[in-house]
Formats: sequence, structure tokens, C-alpha cells
Amino acid sequence: MTYQPHGKHLIAGDWVASSDSFTSQPVSGAGFRVCSGGAAEVDRAVQAAEQAFATYGWTSREDRATFLEAIADEIDARGDDITRLGCAETGLPEARLQGERGRTTGQLRMFAAHIRKGDYLDRRHDPALPDRAPLPRPDLKMVQRPIGPVAVFGASNFPLAFSTAGGDTASALAAGCPVVVKGHPAHPATGEIVADAVAAAIARSGMPAGTFSFIQGTSHELGGALVTHPLIRAAGFTGSLGAGRALFDLCAARPEPIAFFGELGSVNPVFVMPGALASRGAALGAAWAGSLTMGVGQFCTNPGIVVAPEGPALEAFTEAATKALSETGEGVMLTEPIAEAYRKGVDGIARAQGVQELLRATCDRRNAAPAVYTVPAEAWLANEVLAEEVFGPLGILVTATGPEQMLQVARGLRGQLTATLQMDEQDTETAKPFVPVLERKAGRVLVNGFPTGVEVADAMVHGGPYPASTNFGATSVGTLAIRRFLRPVCYQDMPDSLLPEDLRPA
Repeated sequence: MTYQPHGKHLIAGDWVASSDSFTSQPVSGAGFRVCSGGAAEVDRAVQAAEQAFATYGWTSREDRATFLEAIADEIDARGDDITRLGCAETGLPEARLQGERGRTTGQLRMFAAHIRKGDYLDRRHDPALPDRAPLPRPDLKMVQRPIGPVAVFGASNFPLAFSTAGGDTASALAAGCPVVVKGHPAHPATGEIVADAVAAAIARSGMPAGTFSFIQGTSHELGGALVTHPLIRAAGFTGSLGAGRALFDLCAARPEPIAFFGELGSVNPVFVMPGALASRGAALGAAWAGSLTMGVGQFCTNPGIVVAPEGPALEAFTEAATKALSETGEGVMLTEPIAEAYRKGVDGIARAQGVQELLRATCDRRNAAPAVYTVPAEAWLANEVLAEEVFGPLGILVTATGPEQMLQVARGLRGQLTATLQMDEQDTETAKPFVPVLERKAGRVLVNGFPTGVEVADAMVHGGPYPASTNFGATSVGTLAIRRFLRPVCYQDMPDSLLPEDLRPA
């Protein structure tokens, strides 16, 4: 039976309506009425999450793993409807939505396998030393414990992998924390059907109803009410610098501040070493164009900046990139506001001093075409605007006098999700000074690749120094993401009968 969205909130197992509403704006098909929640819905959901935590926070790792796998199964069971709704709302192609669904269910199952092993608990034990002089030592046991209810904000550019049951939700649930999700208004039907899948998994697994809630809405007040609710213990966010910073400041200003794990923006610079530029400049230019326009440039790892030495070898790179980008044409962006912000960003870059236009195409309403500019390194370093993320297929080629000036550009970077070195073997000595600089600037450093495409794997880091993220010691992808929603607790001389199950003798 085809799923028909109803536009209600899911709060502690019940689908409930609210008086305020908005109308969805899909790329194709008719919009529908979606309830818009506020402080009352937030309070009901968070109170239920706190009540659920009394049970869910003490479930076994096996039970939580089974629950995560049940969510993945329920999402897969709704796969055709999810693809249909997601394509209509976002304009993303079927293959992209199907791949993203696989990524979403894959990380749920990966987290299930990871918590079964138990290594993430970082258990430690210092046995008692009653005869130690001059003072005896007590028995000390330490383990990572869940922190409590977590707020999650759905992302505009990933309706599945970074939204309702995406990485933040999956890692919080794996840790033992109930979740309250604010759905993104760009894809309310997609969010709703995934929430329906989670609700089915809760019923199937016997988890408390308040373990997961899903609230729709467009107002800033809704997000503010969620992160300032006194029972919320942390928040996960993927989105713009402006919105993320506003929520981050609210979290910090609370009477009891909480952690805000926000991924806010990055230009993901690519540094092309001289040898690589000379030997394969044209191929690199074409490859950069392909990465830059993937998903109409709406990936957080979009490589918006290329830094390369000036000279004849750069011409092949520039010509190949410009040719490939000119042949790409317009693509549909996720929302009209995102498309409008892209056009404004392009205009700002075009007017900056020292910038030369290589390609600029017209963009209409929700559509966007690639734009690429070139600027000398001196001008780039002198204008902070050129280092700010423009969400969309915009590329800037920064030309340097040589490796020393390229290194100066690297040192001038703000925090990034990724940084890339394109190099041949002959570039090894030239590239060495870049590594200690770039590892301080980015959460992931690549060689001879492009950063679009974030592998869901144990070792992946998706985060970086501010403004790439608000907590550079964390990641939103990979199994280390679970640690964001845990805290260490030490139990001193605690009888085994009172210890958490994970600390009791086998």
C-alpha cells in the first residue's frame, strides 16, 4: 500500500496534530499541510524521553543492537515509498536516494555490531589495595554511560543519512539515549515516513514509547525550545553556520550548558603539488569539476577551493575544469532559499577585489549552474569572504607563486572538514610541510582523491576545528560518533549487584 503522509508529529508513540501548520514545497507534485510544533510539543516529547531514559538507558547492549537493526529493517521495508517521497520533495535522483537509504541502514547495522563488541565502553578497573602504605586504595571501576535525552536536527541536504534516523540519531540511540528529532521542513514527508519506521521498530522491540519523537516545524522558536529544554542533555546539528551558531550560543547560555555537536560549513581545500599538476593537470581539472558539481554542489565536503602554483602547467587544469563545468548545466537545488543563497554567494565572490571570472552561468529560481573564479593567493589571503562556504557548485582557483605561498594559504585557513593533497611521488618532500599544518586544520586529510563521499566506517572522521564543527574532538560519522553521547562514570567500592550490567563479572 502506498504511504500517504499526514503531516502530524510523532510524540511518544502517538501521531498528534497542532494548530499551526505550513505547506510543503516539493520539486514535483502538490504540497501538503504539515503541522508546525512549538514549545508545548517539545515539552511533551522531552518529558516522555526523560521517562523513557529510566528504562532505555539501562537496556542491554544486545537489546539496543537488536533495536537498531529493527529500525534498519523497517526503513528498508518502506524503501520504495521513501524513494518516491524523497525524489518528489528534494529533486534528488532515485539512485542517490537509494544509495543514501543504504548508507542510513548500513550505519544503523554498523553501530549495532559495534556496541555488541563493547570496546566503546572503555572499561577500566583498578582493584583495591587494602594493604598499600601509607594509604589503602579503594576498588575503582570506570565505564562510559549514556547522558540522557538528545535533540537532533534534520539536515536539508541529506534527507536520510543526516536526518530523522541518520548518524546523530543512530549514534545517540546506540549509546542508550532517547532522541527528539526536529524534522527539516524541506522534506517533511520523507522525515515522517522514516519516523513511522522508527515507531514500528520501537513497538517490535518493546522499547519505551518515549525513546524517539519527531516534531515538524519551520520556526526558530521550535529549535530554540528544543535545545533550551532543561531535560535535553546534548544536541546534534548539520546545517548552516548562521543557524548552527545561533543554536550553539543558546546551548552555551543555558543555566546548565550542554554540548552542541554542530557541523556548520567547510570549503574543503585541495592543494595541487607542482609534479602532479605538470603530469596530470587536465585529468585533475576534470575530476575537480566532477566532485564540485556532485549533488549540485550541496555536499558539506564539496571541494570549493583549489590551491595550485601558477605557470603553464596550470593552464591545462584550468581549461579542463572550465570545459567540464560549462558542459554540466543547471541542476535542481534542494530548496528555493538555498538556490537564492547560492546566487547571492556567487555575486559576492564576483565583486571581490582581484577575482577573475572563468565561468558564470545564469541560475533560475530553484536551479543552479556551476560558477568558477580565479584569484591570486595575495588577494585570497586579504579577503576573508573568499574563504567562506557558498553552498552550491561554486569553485575558486587560488593561484600561488609556488609551494611556499601555497603553504601560507594553508596556514591561513580556518577549520575544515577535509583538506586534500594532490601529489606524485616526486612531490613527497614538497608535500611534507603541509601535513602538520593541514592536520591541525581539518578532521580528514586526503591524498590523491576528492572529499565528496564520506565512507561509513570505523576510522572515518567527519568534523574539524571551528567553523567546520563546534566540537573538533568529535565526529558525526563512524563508530566514534557514539562517544559524543556518553560520559565516564567511576564506581568506587560498589557492590556488583549495584553496578551497571557492563561492569558486572561475566
